[in-house]
Amino acid sequence: MIVRSAARLAAILLLLPAAAVAQDVSMLSPASTFAEADGAALFANVCQACHMPAGQGAAGAGHYPALAKNANLETGAYPVYVVVHGLKGMPPVGKMMTDDQVAAVVNYLRTSFGNSYTDPVTARDVADARN
Repeated sequence: MIVRSAARLAAILLLLPAAAVAQDVSMLSPASTFAEADGAALFANVCQACHMPAGQGAAGAGHYPALAKNANLETGAYPVYVVVHGLKGMPPVGKMMTDDQVAAVVNYLRTSFGNSYTDPVTARDVADARN
């Protein structure tokens, strides 16, 4: 069964244009860290699968809180803590990010989706939160 599935996958990949296959593979991050540097790209790769593309959150197999118009983002320390250490069902994805990446995604969340918290979080703030 596995051999047949692998053969079927190989046949499908041969039918795809080479550019499409190369593009999909190049968008993947390495296994232990995320490659994206800016907040929007990090959100798209790491956060939006659970929190949805417009930050509206979701419920189903789990509860994924809305990030849109979220008063919990007012103080930058809270989302930094959640990204770095995790909370309830959210894994500590910040362990796979640099301090600059965590600051970038938190600043993106705090200024997007109807949020207007413009006092920026810095990489130093993130480093302090890791300790």
